[in-house]
Amino acid sequence: MGNAIANLRVTPLGDTLGAQVHGVDLSEPMDAALRDALVDAWLRHIVLLFRGQSLSPAEQIDAARIFGEPQAPAAAKFYEAQGQKQNDVDRHIMVISNLGPDGLPALQNDGLGSGEVQWHSDNSYVASPPAGSLLYSLEIPPQGGDTFFCNQYAAYETLSDTMKARIGPLKARHDASRNSAGVLRPGLIAPETPEDVPGPDHPLVRIHPQTGRPALYLGRRRDYPSQFIIDMPMAESEALLDELWAHATAPRFVWRHQWQLGDAVLWDNRAAMHYREPHDPSHRRIMHRVQIAGDAVRGSSA
Repeated sequence: MGNAIANLRVTPLGDTLGAQVHGVDLSEPMDAALRDALVDAWLRHIVLLFRGQSLSPAEQIDAARIFGEPQAPAAAKFYEAQGQKQNDVDRHIMVISNLGPDGLPALQNDGLGSGEVQWHSDNSYVASPPAGSLLYSLEIPPQGGDTFFCNQYAAYETLSDTMKARIGPLKARHDASRNSAGVLRPGLIAPETPEDVPGPDHPLVRIHPQTGRPALYLGRRRDYPSQFIIDMPMAESEALLDELWAHATAPRFVWRHQWQLGDAVLWDNRAAMHYREPHDPSHRRIMHRVQIAGDAVRGSSA
């Protein structure tokens, strides 16, 4: 029947975020009314699931363009600085794979491997992190590798007024040294002290540029030394971050996605974090991700 707004149906999935989009083929053209409706659904539900898709890299990039301008992943610059190509698909595509140099599945590789991928917001370690990410499944293991998302609007809204006032003016360093599986980025040295941690300083509370709503913005945190709050004694910073991270990732804010082949999942990095559970390293898992360009992080006290 083709893409038409009359065929669009959006079904909520989680208690605080996540919705499945029915009646849309991301590989096919769509008019402005349908595009606007999808953007509205994304801003409302934070995470959108499109099932049964069949996307070439070019079609996935075009689909991401509905929601903003596609951009190359920030990690690419670390590989390029070492004279390496991150993949042979397209500069706008990040291949998320558990394959090793021999082409076989492995527990660890130079990316995310098959292990746990800790809670994070994509590319928070750059000055203007991506607004969103569109992840498409090409090969998946028979079980495991599920992705969890947590609503950071809700996490902020449920803080006490005292905590909101405390963290409103604060900024934190976002660690660029290691990815969310703990792998050191090419060309970087593991930090030994907080002063060694590379990355930008972002507000703990950000204002979403399209909805105007405040959200917790924690981004990424590895084992110490990693994320820390600017101009705060380290023990106090660690204690406050422990409290905020535990609150932000509480089960009441989380929706779990179990992957099927042909799933395309779009999430808003400005209002959500995500986590991937580990899976059996003897099975292949290959995804293509396209990121959508974002703006510099604006704090609640700006």
